Amino acid sequence: MTIAERQKQPDPRERSERREARAWAWAVSATPIGPLLLAATDEGLVQVVFHAEEKTAAEAVARLTRRLGAEPTSLPSASLRSASPAVTAPASAAPSAAAALPLARCTEQLGEAIRQVESYFVGDTKAFTLPLDWSLITGFNRRVLRELAAHVPYGTVVGYQDLADRVGEPGAARAVGVAMGSNPLPVVVPCHRVVESGGGIGGFGGGLETKRTLLALEGVLPQPLF
Repeated sequence: MTIAERQKQPDPRERSERREARAWAWAVSATPIGPLLLAATDEGLVQVVFHAEEKTAAEAVARLTRRLGAEPTSLPSASLRSASPAVTAPASAAPSAAAALPLARCTEQLGEAIRQVESYFVGDTKAFTLPLDWSLITGFNRRVLRELAAHVPYGTVVGYQDLADRVGEPGAARAVGVAMGSNPLPVVVPCHRVVESGGGIGGFGGGLETKRTLLALEGVLPQPLF
């Protein structure tokens, strides 16, 4: 079996993805790299989307609605900073009693994600301590991203080849690049810390300027003069 085929194969150690509709919530947070859309289920943060201006945000919400099988709750990020487990959807959403608890949990998860992301961008948070919902990615890609999240800390970088070696796939450096491009949780799962072994910055789904900004924030690259 090729690496490409393995990227699509579910890892037998992973739980089966749930097929029923899932409650989720989203908000857009202003950051130094532009607006980020964050979405969370009751299990944890499920997606981060770069450059989430109106059109991009609408497209991301539509995709997630199809993937998760339910319409989301949208709340202003300001209200989520003080969100508590008691917060539920706006009255217009009229959740049932059965849906209220997971919906409140989604809002709680989303509020905590926004707080930690904002803290990261002001230099206070060096390690995210968020529950993550990995259901949007499976197989080899999930294994690589879990390794990255767990073992490549703030202010460090890792090469594509080194990351392939770490997951026991020494011939999969290119496949690691594909996994980084499919990362549903950038910034929090730090694919910006993966660089070329020869010293090049490598590619990045959010754009190279965004990658340079994140690496400069963490002290890996010098801050730009202007």
